[in-house]
This record gives sequence, structure tokens and C-alpha cells, in this order.
Amino acid sequence: MGIYMKAIGIWMILALVSCSEKNKLANTNIEKEEMENQDIKDSIVVGGGCFWCVEAVLQNLKGVDKVESGYSGGTIKNPSYREICTGRTGHAEVVKVFFNPAVINLKTLLSIFMTTHDPTTLNRQGADVGTQYRSVIFYVGENQKNVAEQLIKELTDAKVFDSPIVTEISPLTNYYPAEEYHQEYYNNNSDQPYCRAVISPKVIKLRNQYREYLK
Repeated sequence: MGIYMKAIGIWMILALVSCSEKNKLANTNIEKEEMENQDIKDSIVVGGGCFWCVEAVLQNLKGVDKVESGYSGGTIKNPSYREICTGRTGHAEVVKVFFNPAVINLKTLLSIFMTTHDPTTLNRQGADVGTQYRSVIFYVGENQKNVAEQLIKELTDAKVFDSPIVTEISPLTNYYPAEEYHQEYYNNNSDQPYCRAVISPKVIKLRNQYREYLK
């Protein structure tokens, strides 16, 4: 499928999200300005390859207060980056996204996450290969699970991707923050070769496709 058709598919998904969000606000009769001033916080844990990449993308979105790199889904407690890199712990490199749902709802956030990495490659993102690089959404509660499952169905039905989506949807059973030097990695190391070659193109894509959602 061509880039033009993919862009149309993504636009349709986000248009539906936007319409639904507007209707919800109208039905509750709450002014937008009042909603944005509420101190509401929520969080979701997602993985889409190297956590440096996902952090660099999602931290630019309006309504996202913090993005923290970490590890989830494995079998050992408090894993180190060295242990994660073996691919034998079962953990995925993830980010924990803290966001205000009055500014950006979960479906919009996940839509942007899903379309700024490749959710069709199993245990791989580009040259990063291993279970630690799998595409995954770790949910808390039935609402997050339902939103994730419905979004993947809509992306599939809209044929946004050429290949089947293989993103794992699993309950969040553990989360461990990564070492301090991994936090804000792109912002602190943008001139590093990996950042220039792999992360910068993702950030540019975000700015080109989702300008209205940026801070």
C-alpha cells in the first residue's frame, strides 16, 4: 500500500477519535478550558523497540507530562540493562507514559504510538532484534485493554499496514524504571550516531504527520 493510502488510513482513525472526543465533551456539558485545567493524571506502559525511540516521540505530545524508560513483562526483579540485552529475561524495553486524558485521550495516544513504529515485525524494530524489542501494550484494567484491542481492529480494518499487526496486548504485571542514563536519552545525546540515524527520522515523521498534537 502506498504512503498516500497509509496516511489516509491513519487520518481516518484519528478523525474518528477526534469526533468521539468532541461528542463526549458535548454530552457531559463541560467546557474544554475547564477540562484542561483539571489535575488529572493517567499512565500506560508501551514498548516499540528501543525505548530511547519511543520516549523521544511520545514526550512531544500535548497532554503528556512525563515519559520514563523502563522494563516490563519479564521474570526477574529489578533487571539491569545488561541482563535485558541478553533477551533471556522476558522483559521488553518499554516506556511509562504519564498523561492527562482531558488533553489527550488514551486512544489518540496509542494511535500515534502504533503509527510511529512498525507493529508488524515480530520481536524486531529495524536492526534491533530480540524479544526485548517487541511491540507491546501493557494494560491496567479492562478499559485500557478494550481501547487497545479496538484500536488494533480499526487499524487492521483500515489496512493501514501492509502486514498483520503483531503487537502484544498483555496485563501489566511488573514495571522497573531503567537506569538514569537511559532517561531523556535522545534529548541529551541527539548527536550520537544511533540517535541521528534511527531516532531523528521518527521524530521528524511525528512532526510532519501529527503537528496538531505537538506541544
